[in-house]
Amino acid sequence: MKAVQFLGTIPRYAFSMAAGVFSRKAYYSRLSNLVLREVDEPRLMSENWVKVRTVYSGICGSDLNLILLKDSPSSSPYVSFPLTLGHENCGYVVEVGRDVTDIEVGDRVVVDPLLSCAAREIDEPCRFCQAGDFSLCENYRKGIVSPGLAIGYCRDTGGGWSESFVAHKSQVIRLPDNVSFEEAALIDAFCSALHPVMRNYPKDDETCLVMGAGVIGLSVVAGLRALGSSANIVVLAKYPHQAQLARDYGADKVVCLKEEQDYYQALADVLGGELLKPIIGKRIVQGGADIVFECVGSAPSIDDSLRFARSGGKVVLVGLAAFPKGIDWTPIWMNEINVKGSFWCGGETYLGEKTSTYKVAVDLLEKKKLSLARLLTHKFRIEDYKEAIEANLSKGRTKLIKSVFSFE
Repeated sequence: MKAVQFLGTIPRYAFSMAAGVFSRKAYYSRLSNLVLREVDEPRLMSENWVKVRTVYSGICGSDLNLILLKDSPSSSPYVSFPLTLGHENCGYVVEVGRDVTDIEVGDRVVVDPLLSCAAREIDEPCRFCQAGDFSLCENYRKGIVSPGLAIGYCRDTGGGWSESFVAHKSQVIRLPDNVSFEEAALIDAFCSALHPVMRNYPKDDETCLVMGAGVIGLSVVAGLRALGSSANIVVLAKYPHQAQLARDYGADKVVCLKEEQDYYQALADVLGGELLKPIIGKRIVQGGADIVFECVGSAPSIDDSLRFARSGGKVVLVGLAAFPKGIDWTPIWMNEINVKGSFWCGGETYLGEKTSTYKVAVDLLEKKKLSLARLLTHKFRIEDYKEAIEANLSKGRTKLIKSVFSFE
């Protein structure tokens, strides 16, 4: 079967780093680590595993970071090469192991990609998995499968950027009849926003500032409203089409970078803060938001997030940032700001019970608390993977919010 794989070889890495200075296409050229090739279908790792035929597999910012070689080396122990990309997956079950009793061939499913203790069939789960905090698993390198945080980062499981992949039965969630594959394709991205929202849920009289209105920032807004939050939500969007979607999903105020000559002043006015001019450097803000959800992952966005959090406020780092440079960390200590990280998805307390972020998302979709399908703006064939990457790197021109590879 055809698959887009990342080989992870040093010579190809060196070529891409050298040639990438002149053209970003070097990162996905024929001499790069990214290749489309024929591979064998992955096998079931045990009788507790299932095989899924891919319908949709999302193209995530973390995939682009890997392709463009922007990932931190500190994440390298948690992958195994060569790997088939694609962790945002949904499809049909086509094979089940003998010990799988609650999933059947033909089921429509979405797959939680994290390869934590249960998927690795570790007899004594780590302390975090025992507590239901699967994203903090300490055993991503152990058990019956090769190292890897998730499907799409492990050489044994395959990934959604191919016709099929395998998953442990604990990762597979049957889709309700009223949840389409289009919405299922957005669940992983939505969970990356839902997890920090549920862990940092605002009071109704608080103000949340969402930095960025890509799929993650919009999902933060959607998640807050789906869970019933009445907090004041302010969004900083880059493009007008993102700004309109933010309003549609329930933002109270939206500041658009492309429509404001001075977004600092515009944000300060909306947040009721005062801009102060230092002797040199960027302006600072007296006042600001109670909680800032940083959803871009760039150094300028993180720097702005720290400035626009009120004294004693909180900044939640949701975006992917490996080596941010040029950030003024002064507001953290001067304003006693609480900075928290958020990784992917995990365990949540929902309706009085401990469950996974994925199951919360499926429940919200089934109950029609939100709709995600409109965020899926582009579909590509796997053969057109280079075109798909270009579209994702040119979102202002393409107006792309979320894209997938389609195998329908």
